[in-house]
Amino acid sequence: MISGTGKRWSLKDRNLNIQNPLIMGILNMTPDSFSDGGKFLDIDDAIKQAQAMSDAGADILDIGGESTRPGSLPINADQEMSRILPIIKEVASFTDVLISVDTQKSKVAEVALSCGAHIINDISAGKNDAGMFRLIAESKAGYVMMHMQGIPETMQQAPGYIHVISEINEFFNDRIREAIEAGVNGNQIALDPGIGFGKNLDDNLRILANIAEFNSFNKPIVLGASRKSFIGMIDDSTPSERIGGSLAAVLSTYHQGVHIYRVHDVAETRQALDIFSAIQKHSG
Repeated sequence: MISGTGKRWSLKDRNLNIQNPLIMGILNMTPDSFSDGGKFLDIDDAIKQAQAMSDAGADILDIGGESTRPGSLPINADQEMSRILPIIKEVASFTDVLISVDTQKSKVAEVALSCGAHIINDISAGKNDAGMFRLIAESKAGYVMMHMQGIPETMQQAPGYIHVISEINEFFNDRIREAIEAGVNGNQIALDPGIGFGKNLDDNLRILANIAEFNSFNKPIVLGASRKSFIGMIDDSTPSERIGGSLAAVLSTYHQGVHIYRVHDVAETRQALDIFSAIQKHSG
């Protein structure tokens, strides 16, 4: 179960399955994110973007105040909160869309939840902050734990695996076990294999081709491949030119059981999923 202030999300309640995957729209309140850094620092611009994504079919809005692009440096909790809390309060006041907060810090997560957020999206899977699992257990918030090799500042310098799928599976086993030992209900957890977070091109493509392997955990799978650099490595595109590649990643994983797509381009992703699903229903 993904839960939060006054709302609940479960596979049953949201009819969450491969025929009806959820769309998580990205709203970065940062000056330096790889694709949209600096575009939504102004609160009015951010509100307009949140409303536009909601109107376009986003089921979740993922709000972030700290860039985690390759090479990025961490910021302190107060700076992160100053960026995200105003927009969380505003979004919570005018929409029923679930609010996710992209943070590694339990202090930020706790205040965000008190302001109306429902889900914590943690790229460190609790490894960055020992208090995170305790907070998730006490708040009963939804929790996305992501796989990352290294830290954002250095993760793309020399990523390496013997078998990337097996190693991510081992990572999830360990982190899920530790979370449950800390009191987190297993139904609160969703899993993100971390496209682009300490992975090279071959690693990313292998994850996309075999993402069904993570269904063995019986937890929602989150995919964040939108506009990422692996697309540009194939066709030399810039982030703004990667909508086609982003949709290819979405459709290639549709039948593999992905439940949540974290994307920049909500309307295009919603249309692609709706049309693709309609076509599939008439196959055979």
